[in-house]
Amino acid sequence: MPLELGDQNLKKIIMVGDRVLIKPKSPLDKTKSGLFLPPGVQAKEKVQAGYVLKVGPGYPIPAIQEADEPWKDKQDDVKYVPLQPQEGDLALYMQNNGFEIEFRKEKLIIVPHSAILMLIRDEGLFE
Repeated sequence: MPLELGDQNLKKIIMVGDRVLIKPKSPLDKTKSGLFLPPGVQAKEKVQAGYVLKVGPGYPIPAIQEADEPWKDKQDDVKYVPLQPQEGDLALYMQNNGFEIEFRKEKLIIVPHSAILMLIRDEGLFE
């Protein structure tokens, strides 16, 4: 059962850690030979494709504390190892690792970075 979010703006959604928000690509309703597929066939596929909408900051790296140099300013800023996906990439991801949400009556998937198998980055993809 998907989680339903209210009528909010996509810009207000902030992904946390190594999570990626993906809009699933519309499934094919028939095969190459012309046979129509039942609605549940695509949902059972282990690998799905979709477009990256939002990307989290990445894997956190703890702040380094140097106790032997007291004159240096203490920095509590957390730094992150960035993730590979960028907004607009086409991602192939593992379906069973994702969490489904519904946003503005549209199905979206939250997946960890480790569930993404491949990215296709094409600058002219949305033109």
